[in-house]
Amino acid sequence: MPKNKNILGKLFTFVAWLTGVLVSLAVAFGMINKILLLPNWLGGATVTIIAGWVVVITTLLGVLIAIFRLFE
Repeated sequence: MPKNKNILGKLFTFVAWLTGVLVSLAVAFGMINKILLLPNWLGGATVTIIAGWVVVITTLLGVLIAIFRLFE
């Protein structure tokens, strides 16, 4: 019985992780494509685009690190 809980726990963790990756990329590309914008007093479109690319790069780095940790 504990094996079932362990597998279910790992599956839940993976689904939560994948959801986080997808949401991060969706928000980042919304920022890059100027669908989501910061107000002008916070830097406007330029800062939004830069922040979007930072989120894309860090999310992809996180995915790569997760893949490498699978093979440790």
